[in-house]
Amino acid sequence: MKLYGSLTSPYVRKVRILIREKNLACEFVVADAWAADSPIPALNPLGKVPALVLDNGDVLFDSPVIVEYLDSLKTPALLPVSGVARWETLRWQALADGMLDATVSRLLELRRPAEQQSAENVRRQEDKIARSIEYTEQRLSRESWLMENRFTLADLVMAVALEYIDFRYPHNWRGRHARLAQWLAGVSARPSLIETRPPGMEKK
Repeated sequence: MKLYGSLTSPYVRKVRILIREKNLACEFVVADAWAADSPIPALNPLGKVPALVLDNGDVLFDSPVIVEYLDSLKTPALLPVSGVARWETLRWQALADGMLDATVSRLLELRRPAEQQSAENVRRQEDKIARSIEYTEQRLSRESWLMENRFTLADLVMAVALEYIDFRYPHNWRGRHARLAQWLAGVSARPSLIETRPPGMEKK
């Protein structure tokens, strides 16, 4: 298998962490979706990363599909296969992906020429992020993990989202959410997160 993606994409990082956690054989090919000679549009008609090329030549995209496929290849499952726990985990993934989407939208807005930027859009994205962080802290148990008293996809995706917020929208969310900050510090110490941290992302 080959995983195509960029080093800084948090959606790609989700997949790379899962590959590392499950010790799967998968080559990582660094590819810029925006480059003129990028292989990505030929793999994914949406022109987005990540894209996973299977051994039979088929291609899977995007990150939720790839994560679920790779998780199915080897036990123990990070995404429960059925029941309430599965839907709760998928809800965590939806929340984390939404946090990433908001952070990316905010970043792109601020990269526009100053006279074209929308302060309202920036505020809207920041509000989404703030509400999501509050939601997460309110649902933290007193255990080390979000689900099942073990590391699952819920922990993986939320840690990626919070670290990406630190990377692209650094602000003192920890000042109001000490329990969540402590939880993140524990998850962020896992080798899979340390080894996939993008260049320039400093540990907070």
